[in-house]
Amino acid sequence: MKKVTVKNPEGKLGVLIVGLGGAVSTTFIAGLHNILKGYGKPFGSLTQMATIRIGERTENNFPFIKDYVSLSKPEDIVIGGWEIRNNNCYEAAKEAKVLESIDLDSIVREMERIEPMSAVFDKYYVKRLDGDFVKRGKNKKELAEQLRDDIKKFKELNNLERVVVIWCASTEIFISENEVHKSLANFEKGMLENNEDISPSMLYAYAALSEGVPFINGAPNLSVEIPALLELAEKTSVPVAGKDFKTGQTLIKTVIAPMLKARMLGLEGWFSTNLLGNKDGVVLDEPGSFKTKEESKLSVLNTILQPELYPDLYKDFYHKVRINYYPPRGDNKEGWDNIDIFGWLGYPMQLKVNFLCKDSILAAPLVLDLILFMDLAQRAGMKGIQEWLSFYFKSPNHSPNIIPEHDLFIQQMKLKNTLRTIMNEEPITHIDTDLE
Repeated sequence: MKKVTVKNPEGKLGVLIVGLGGAVSTTFIAGLHNILKGYGKPFGSLTQMATIRIGERTENNFPFIKDYVSLSKPEDIVIGGWEIRNNNCYEAAKEAKVLESIDLDSIVREMERIEPMSAVFDKYYVKRLDGDFVKRGKNKKELAEQLRDDIKKFKELNNLERVVVIWCASTEIFISENEVHKSLANFEKGMLENNEDISPSMLYAYAALSEGVPFINGAPNLSVEIPALLELAEKTSVPVAGKDFKTGQTLIKTVIAPMLKARMLGLEGWFSTNLLGNKDGVVLDEPGSFKTKEESKLSVLNTILQPELYPDLYKDFYHKVRINYYPPRGDNKEGWDNIDIFGWLGYPMQLKVNFLCKDSILAAPLVLDLILFMDLAQRAGMKGIQEWLSFYFKSPNHSPNIIPEHDLFIQQMKLKNTLRTIMNEEPITHIDTDLE
């Protein structure tokens, strides 16, 4: 096994969030400050709460990931970002109405100090949002250069060696990969020509990669996975990851579908619907943005169930996804799933799931983990798509010559084995010792 050398996480780690004033971002930031002050615990975060087995089970060696892996510490994170309205993070968190006042009033000063930089925004890509705190430029290349300047200034102002950029902003309209995305030369020409198939999220990714900064896409937008930007990531030796945080209904699917397949139970149909009342609900109420989200959500079951291998069980199953904007719910999402299955001799059965969750509460720990793991990847000399982070995404970025993995438990095994490999330990196969 090739020895991996990981640079120490010295100094502060900068984090630039696209959509700094959104519900996910402010919930993450407020939660981080509460945790650092001892007012709460980082439930939901693998980097802070999970253990990892090292060696044989009989050795009983289960250190916490944060103690075993060379991760940056949460107290070393410095936060900044971009937003389309000029509100500080305290004002934005109050408006998001995810957290109770008790969890915000104890950290007012810390939240008020975090103010956004003006954003690259175009209503063409997110039709249900408006913002007046936006950058102006004669073309998209100029806008990307302004973002690069922001990254440089943020690093200089905070005396940072390392930065990670993460997209926590809204879902953009559906864009199909085409010629402008095929190469870096095409992409840069397209920016100069204001090609409409180059979205703001792509400009953020371009700016980050050009500055040697890892980029994470937390939404289902076509973004950093296009060939042009992967070419840039290779050129600048930068890791990238995405897309679409796996939080609620899709998380459930990546648990139940592997169970059906493991027991060779058939699937007739899977109907999913959601009630959501926050800003995401507003954005996804628009057909163009919903199509982007729908593509992400629909990709899971086919990949897990492999109907081409098991036609008797999974050929032509019906899969429908709906998202309904319902303002009274706010950030409290409700997901309903009706699953029609069959077993021995084809006898029908049903599963029904009603998941009442808080979207931003589920997403916030993912933001922390992804930031810390991407910083680790860069210090370990890893570049391009980080498939080992598929655990966190609905529609994981993957190399064009492989099929993405959606099974949550395989994803978890891959993540932990990658951590073992980075730390120069043998991966765990779960084969009994006497058979090895």
